[in-house]
Amino acid sequence: MKTKITELLGITYPVIQGGMAWVAEYHLASAVSEAGGLGLIGAGGAPAEFVREQIRKAKEVTKKPCGVNIMLMNPEAEGIARVVVEEGVQVVTTGAGNPGKYMAMWKEAGIKVIPVVASAAMAKLMERAGADAVVAEGMESGGHIGQLTTMALLPQVVDAVAIPVIAAGGIADGRGFAAARMLGAEAVQMGTRFVVARESIAHDNYKKKIIAARDIDSEVTGMSHGHPVRQLRNQMTREYLKLEKGGASFEELEQLTLGALRKAVVDGDTVNGTLMAGQIAGMIHKEQTCSEIIREIMAEYEELLKTIK
Repeated sequence: MKTKITELLGITYPVIQGGMAWVAEYHLASAVSEAGGLGLIGAGGAPAEFVREQIRKAKEVTKKPCGVNIMLMNPEAEGIARVVVEEGVQVVTTGAGNPGKYMAMWKEAGIKVIPVVASAAMAKLMERAGADAVVAEGMESGGHIGQLTTMALLPQVVDAVAIPVIAAGGIADGRGFAAARMLGAEAVQMGTRFVVARESIAHDNYKKKIIAARDIDSEVTGMSHGHPVRQLRNQMTREYLKLEKGGASFEELEQLTLGALRKAVVDGDTVNGTLMAGQIAGMIHKEQTCSEIIREIMAEYEELLKTIK
């Protein structure tokens, strides 16, 4: 399937795996790339040398394009920005900040730069800075979110910029893929569905929680201090929201979530861990390989096209 994004990135299918901290390491990223999409290693808050090791391990497994997602709030973001150049990474996506100061270095190295944006204004800014494409991520997604839904955000970003736009947030199957394409997206990015992929190292307890989730089982914490995060409801979120409603400081709330994502992903602690997941968790009912996920989405999309001709 050819789109502006498949041609830009040299991939077979316009499906990108989200760069989820702790989950998106080289096993998952390489599997998605091997399946014809674009796999991303999620740098999260990791040290630069750990990211270098992940990149090298991914290259041992796949020769297909594989990227790195850099969270710009990471204290080691500058070191990671240099590592991706030194290791010959083809694609970088960014979040939690403005990648402008690294853009010239990355472009000189031939890296395709794709920032994640939550507004049309930010998309325009990234286009002027030299971005090759942007990911328009709606608040339906898991993890750190913006204020606009994908349905509202995506067409406005598409209208605002000339570079290709990738849709993210609330996409789990061929119907979501088709809707994104109709709204002008050249590809989709998915996180939650790939969390439960067989190649994902996420703990089985975490995967089972997503598979068992209903449509109303996610909630957002951190709205009061401007750092909203969508996750599945558990004891930790109930305690967090209680403290937040009571006027607890940002620092006090941060202590509650310190290391909580690792607890969920690595330790399988579904009581005190942060179970980041999007609103489409209720649509996920089984564990599949990355190849099965991508093939199923493409097949569903093709069948939908037949019904609207």
